[in-house]
Amino acid sequence: MRAVRRRLPHENVIYLGDTARVPYGMKSRGTIERYAVEDAGFLMRKGVKTLVIACNTISAMARERLRAEFKVPLLSVLGPGARMAARVTRTGRIGVIATEATVESGAYERAIREASRDRKVEIFSRACPLFVPLVEEGETDTQIAYLVAEQYLAPLREKRIDTLVLGCTHYPLLKSVINATIGATGGRRVALVDSAEATAEETAQLLERHGLLNHSSVATAAGASRFYVTDAAGRFHRIAERILEEPLDYLEAVEVWGNDKLETK
Repeated sequence: MRAVRRRLPHENVIYLGDTARVPYGMKSRGTIERYAVEDAGFLMRKGVKTLVIACNTISAMARERLRAEFKVPLLSVLGPGARMAARVTRTGRIGVIATEATVESGAYERAIREASRDRKVEIFSRACPLFVPLVEEGETDTQIAYLVAEQYLAPLREKRIDTLVLGCTHYPLLKSVINATIGATGGRRVALVDSAEATAEETAQLLERHGLLNHSSVATAAGASRFYVTDAAGRFHRIAERILEEPLDYLEAVEVWGNDKLETK
């Protein structure tokens, strides 16, 4: 959301956080697909012109189901991140950190190999389940974060990767910790691939291709942002303002699996 707002300041953006049912990263494919369809259905009823799957786990496990269910332009965070990794790697040794479900799906490995075409690449994946709660508790630059990062990243450092994909949209908030922990290869810092920034850029390109982009000449004011969550609106409000570094103008708690019944406002 933060990356899209910065890249597309004139667009109206609706964000849904399924806070009642996260984390998705340790659930089965069937459950993830069902949740994803319910989430996307809620957004479609709001009249959106395109869907961005802002979750690597859904991108890995349910994007094809969503493409089949909903007939609007759709982009997942996985493809842009994989394509950027293939572009920036020098040695072809690429690390991926993500949730357990994303790692077990092998989706990043397949996407990176496809984006690399005939070039030989070696991909090393690692699940980092504690990174998400660290971010949500504000532990993004503390001793605890560094200890956890060392535990997760030491095996990848030993593989002498030159590129690391941050395969969960929470992970960029730990960039400074990850950067310091992963170190350098061949005298150069390991390149960190932020899938959020890559996705924001490809979202702009997608809207342009489909003639859906709000140009600044048409939209003179900044676009509006509306936030919906399925539980714990107060907690989400605190976390979101810390991540976005700006106040939330509109936040509503809803049910996506029933009648979108309003709980709080």
